[in-house]
Amino acid sequence: MWLQKRVSLSPKPRGFHLVTDEVLAQCPELREIEVGLAHFLLQHTSASLSVNENADSSVRRDMESHFNVLAPEHAPYYEHTYEGADDMPAHIKSGLLGCELTLPIHQGRLELGTWQGLYLGEHRDHGGSRSIVVTIQGSESGS
Repeated sequence: MWLQKRVSLSPKPRGFHLVTDEVLAQCPELREIEVGLAHFLLQHTSASLSVNENADSSVRRDMESHFNVLAPEHAPYYEHTYEGADDMPAHIKSGLLGCELTLPIHQGRLELGTWQGLYLGEHRDHGGSRSIVVTIQGSESGS
């Protein structure tokens, strides 16, 4: 089976957000896959998609703090400044963390580790809703 669909994430404030449940709620077809892959492409250049800690929210806060130091606003060498002080740092963060993931599916579930979840890194102050193209491929249960 091959399936491709677009899912929408609700607008989030700047920071790192655990979005596993929000994404999976919009992908019930994944439950039909015995063995396969799910590819996630975040269609934005000022946000990121990654896998990280799903239990302790301090990890998400620390990620935000660290990336704000790594890619600060108002750096004097930025040329791309006309979209706001948060825009160029958002592009840097997106480039470093990435905008796509490919994850294994086993018995209708993403094969994430016990402490892993999908992170949306919202790197703009007012990024709005975000879209992810999800492509699922695999053998269906009972096939």
